[in-house]
Amino acid sequence: MSTPTKNFPTITGFRWFNIAVLAITPSIALAGMFFVPFRSQTAWFSVLHYVFTMLGITAGYHRLWSHRAYTASLPLQLFLIIGGTSAVQGSCYWWARAHRSHHRHTDTDLDPYDSNRGLLWTHVGWMIFETNLHTGVADISDLKKDPLIRFQHRQYFSLTVLFGIVVPWVVPGLFWGDWWGGVCFAAALRLTVAHHSTFCINSIAHYLGSTPYDDKLSPRDHLLSALLTMGEGYHNFHHQFPMDYRNAYMWYQYDPTKWFIALCRTIGLARNLQRFPNNEIQKGAITMQLKALKKTQDSLKWPAPVEELPVVSWETFQEESQSRTLVLISGFIHDVSLFADRHPGGPHLLTKNSGHDMTASFFGGFYAHSNAAHNLLAMMRVGILAGGVEIPAERAVPPSQQLYIAERG
Repeated sequence: MSTPTKNFPTITGFRWFNIAVLAITPSIALAGMFFVPFRSQTAWFSVLHYVFTMLGITAGYHRLWSHRAYTASLPLQLFLIIGGTSAVQGSCYWWARAHRSHHRHTDTDLDPYDSNRGLLWTHVGWMIFETNLHTGVADISDLKKDPLIRFQHRQYFSLTVLFGIVVPWVVPGLFWGDWWGGVCFAAALRLTVAHHSTFCINSIAHYLGSTPYDDKLSPRDHLLSALLTMGEGYHNFHHQFPMDYRNAYMWYQYDPTKWFIALCRTIGLARNLQRFPNNEIQKGAITMQLKALKKTQDSLKWPAPVEELPVVSWETFQEESQSRTLVLISGFIHDVSLFADRHPGGPHLLTKNSGHDMTASFFGGFYAHSNAAHNLLAMMRVGILAGGVEIPAERAVPPSQQLYIAERG
């Protein structure tokens, strides 16, 4: 297994094509914002084309071909491969190979977008720099056998020019005469937003949010990441259960890609939607919840373990109770001297019974005390009466600590 990254990789060169794409598209989009008149038809077309582009990446490149989370009919495959091609993010073969390597070697030197190298690196650095590190091996035998993936990979550059630039430029120009709007907004601005939305999956989805299913690696869940990535932001869930067609496990979580795939199943375009067993998902969630509770437990002050308390004779108990307020409850001797003045029933109930067995009174003779009272009382234990009442193990531990009684042994 690979070891975690300790040093930043040595940069050996630049990927000039990627740099050109990432620099030229936002420049054209920015120029359009200043010099090209706004047309509502172009705006709506750009938004719809953006959704089409992102679905090509999230539902196609990612969940279908990288993780085989469902099976798509040929019409749906064509729809998604064209959408993914229009994103200008590399061929599906290249994209899925890198992504599978990322999952297999997460947060190591073999991870192409290793989060240990920093936010900027995971967002764009890994795509624009050549380094001395190499991407880890991942099984891509199925991609090599897929005729559609092979065709797109061989013809990628011509296809990406056609679907990524020409089509979004020409449609506004031919149908409503907005040639400049087509190139600046439907093509350049759409690509810029799609690029950086997708890159957020590799960058902020590994830095921002919570780890409800596992905290050994960097992927995290966050609504903002989901909003930016068409539902891909529940990344902690995804890295734990990568073959699941959902990124958002809860019905109310934002995951339009999941909804799109479910819709495709309804109309017969998708089938075999993979869902990780709910029982195993709940195991992951409860493990993390217990871990958080254990951390909180360890930060609290608890009574001295029973085995560390001294065993005190009846005579010593009586002698000591003359100089301080000691009461016997369930075989434990408690020093309540400092608590007497704060006792809700008044100090006299404690002081006048110093040296006495108050077990019956504590358990309902005077008042049936709450769990909080049991916990507070346990903090006042100073000894065990020799030959006193034998206490069941569950009573020897305060109620709030009983969740971990098995763990504590």
